[in-house]
Amino acid sequence: MTGPRLALAAALLCSCTSPVADANSWWSLAMNPIQRPEMYIIGAQPVCSQLPGLSPGQRKLCQLYQEHMVFIGEGARSAIKECQYQFRQRRWNCSTVDNTSVFGRVMKIGSRETAFTYAVSAAGVVNAISRACREGELSSCGCSRAARPKDLPRDWLWGGCGDNVDYGYRFAKEFVDAKEREKNYVRGSEEQARMLMNLQNNEAGRRAVYKLADVACKCHGVSGSCSLKTCWLQLADFRKVGDLLKEKYDSAAAMRISRKGKLELVNNRFNMPTQEDLVYVDPSPDYCLRNETTGSLGTQGRLCNKTSEGMDGCELMCCGRGYDQFKSVQVERCHCKFHWCCYVKCKKCTEIVDQYVCK
Repeated sequence: MTGPRLALAAALLCSCTSPVADANSWWSLAMNPIQRPEMYIIGAQPVCSQLPGLSPGQRKLCQLYQEHMVFIGEGARSAIKECQYQFRQRRWNCSTVDNTSVFGRVMKIGSRETAFTYAVSAAGVVNAISRACREGELSSCGCSRAARPKDLPRDWLWGGCGDNVDYGYRFAKEFVDAKEREKNYVRGSEEQARMLMNLQNNEAGRRAVYKLADVACKCHGVSGSCSLKTCWLQLADFRKVGDLLKEKYDSAAAMRISRKGKLELVNNRFNMPTQEDLVYVDPSPDYCLRNETTGSLGTQGRLCNKTSEGMDGCELMCCGRGYDQFKSVQVERCHCKFHWCCYVKCKKCTEIVDQYVCK
């Protein structure tokens, strides 16, 4: 995002200096269907005024880039889905609780889990916008203009229509970080610590997408001889981004705010985190019991694995409260056979299995 429009966007963001309540979030774009701008009737209420959860700066960016909002919503949805996959066997399983705050009060705690959520959400926006550019969905960007890799063989062509990760990164930085940049907190305060934490984790998420993007190639030639290749820049599967950020979650650094208004390590024996690392400022709740204050949903009623010693095991998942056993009927495809030509025919097998839920 360059030129006069970026300068105008930056000026608009700088004009927003008052703190914004955290009751709503741009994550709500994932939960509320967004119509494409061209579907709005002339004279109808502007699209940006109808979208919940946007901060003042994000709303002004929306006015400049209305066609981007559909894809921001798609990015948020893919991020929520990935978060729920990565934490499916944890006490906190990234559950959504409503259509405005999405994750609820648990995001008010500057924990490891919050750090991951911010990172994967920023990554989702980069991913969605970059792909939308390549597919010609946005008027302000197109195919990737990334430089030809130096290690690409000389006889291979560079210039297929690649995912525009550069544009996706820049736009996601402007939009996602806007909510943090427009806040003006006292230096060294807890509020400033949380703002810096969010910005750090947003950046880590964006960099994960950028780092994993790689060269993809297609063969050309007679009878598939692959005598010539055309190559382009391509985003990694978003599952790989989620896996990388989950690793960063496991090694996230505990930080605190200094009097000078900068984050510093709680334990100086560890290395200072890089821009690719996740950080947190508050310890995590145990998520064992339902707690309206912290937003913890608890683990009562959660399925657990009786034989596992990991976090999905009944002992850890149920926090020592015990579990109930019940039987359920599972129907699966089985005895599949290939018939010439050309279909597969399967039978349905019914099996009664034991399952366990936390008390």
